[in-house]
Amino acid sequence: MSEPRFRTPMTELFGIERPILAGGLMWLADANYVAGVVNAGCMGFITAKTFPDAGAFRAELQKAKDLTGGRPFGVNLYMSIHQDDTELISGHIDILLEAGVRFIETSGLPPKAVLPRLKEAGCTVMHKVASVRHALSAARLDVDAVAVVGAECGGHPGLQMIGSMVQGLKAAKAVGKPVALGGGFGHGAQLVAALALGADAILIGTRFLVADEIWAHPAYKDRLVEASETDTRVIMASFRNTYRAMDNEAARAVEALETDGVQDFDAYRPIVQGTEQKAAYETGDWNRGVLSMGQSVAFADEVKPVAEIIAQLMAEADEALGRLGEVRGA
Repeated sequence: MSEPRFRTPMTELFGIERPILAGGLMWLADANYVAGVVNAGCMGFITAKTFPDAGAFRAELQKAKDLTGGRPFGVNLYMSIHQDDTELISGHIDILLEAGVRFIETSGLPPKAVLPRLKEAGCTVMHKVASVRHALSAARLDVDAVAVVGAECGGHPGLQMIGSMVQGLKAAKAVGKPVALGGGFGHGAQLVAALALGADAILIGTRFLVADEIWAHPAYKDRLVEASETDTRVIMASFRNTYRAMDNEAARAVEALETDGVQDFDAYRPIVQGTEQKAAYETGDWNRGVLSMGQSVAFADEVKPVAEIIAQLMAEADEALGRLGEVRGA
């Protein structure tokens, strides 16, 4: 069967061939990965926070431009309450605008402080949230699209923990702007389902972690291939900062502290700090650090190029459409 062709407001917005977005991944979403996604007809976002050094960030953007042959790609900006992060974002915006990047994914706090500058420069901005309520708030801002992640997602699924099938349908009907759904998406049949719900694209993170272009250690990827949808653990709810992570020694240590009622964050810091995540990716010691992993790891069954993963997703979508034709009696 030939690959299905989808045209949605999101494919039009980002100028892509397939309604698949690869969200920013801390430490991992670099030029190699994002270029692989873009060259496969989708949109990807380099995580700016991974490159705090201005020269390194500028070089990474140039590398992505070279690898994509000039095809547009995006940058993820994490919006934080910390002043140091705010200053870093301002510098990153200077660099990305100078480099000609005009597709932005924002996450974290609402991007009110940076939107006027980004929009004045002609940027397309998608803000990522974890609830319908926050999606509606984001849509009232001058953003072009909203991504809504459900409880199944790796990283921050929000406090309400509503699954993508319920939250996705409500968001698609209520937001009034192009909507991407994330959280648990890793199969082409889910792409068809998301479009049927009224969404305009899916946002993928965990499923792509086994791509060849992800620089992490092979031992870490081997663990992902072995893992199932039951191998995640939700932690940090006691800090109102819910996090879905790989079920490893670090996540269980955090859960033990929470169970004991420990409120001093300094007790958690050595376990949850970002440098521990990076060390895990570098060494392959997947028991080290709190590692974002969603339930769609169930579909991460093989390490291969991201273009092949995307081709597999589209073949699965085609099969799902055929199934719909059969049950409709077509």
